[in-house]
Amino acid sequence: MHFVLSGLSIILIDLLLAGDNALVIAMAVRALPKRERRMGTLLGALVAVVLRVALTAIAAQILTVPYLQIAGGAFVVWIALKVLVDASDPPDAAPAPGRFLQAVWYIVFADLTMSTDNILAIAGASKGHVGLIVFGLCVSIPFVVLSSNLLADLMDRFPVMIYFGAAILGHVGCEMIFADPWTTRTFHAPDAVRYAVEAVVISALLIGGKLITSARVRQARKESTDRGIPST
Repeated sequence: MHFVLSGLSIILIDLLLAGDNALVIAMAVRALPKRERRMGTLLGALVAVVLRVALTAIAAQILTVPYLQIAGGAFVVWIALKVLVDASDPPDAAPAPGRFLQAVWYIVFADLTMSTDNILAIAGASKGHVGLIVFGLCVSIPFVVLSSNLLADLMDRFPVMIYFGAAILGHVGCEMIFADPWTTRTFHAPDAVRYAVEAVVISALLIGGKLITSARVRQARKESTDRGIPST
């Protein structure tokens, strides 16, 4: 019974804390053709789970590593900006060589740096039982894969969701940066300052992404006109 309850606790932890991970995966694979999205999502999730199992054994030490969450938070914000910039491209446009592996790398790195709280919670719920850790994380894979692919498909149908997703990732990235041991030890930022910084980062992210996207669209239309191709 203890084993079953611990397993259920780990599954619940995964489901509660996997929303941000599913969103960042959806943003990372959105530029891939639809037939490659599921493969990229599954491969990235599997690699991240294997690494998470290994890191759970040293979960307490992970949270004390300075600059790790700063790097992860900045990377998450960068992914959000990159997706906004790529929003002018149709989802099924021919991908650049290596984009598939690039998306998998994004998934793995972002998942690991975003999952320190998840790793610590699972380590506590499992009481160090490796079988429970593997079971709980493996059960979470279908949920993350399905939800991230669903989000990516919704972004295709409703492009405005890309901006909502980018805003959420901006919030997540700022939270990670402020949660880093070096940041908390150095700045002791009150909540009002944190909210203000988050608002500035999210605003800059959305406005900058929109401006860059608009510039790319204008440039593409200009090039099409120069080649005598009617713009759509």
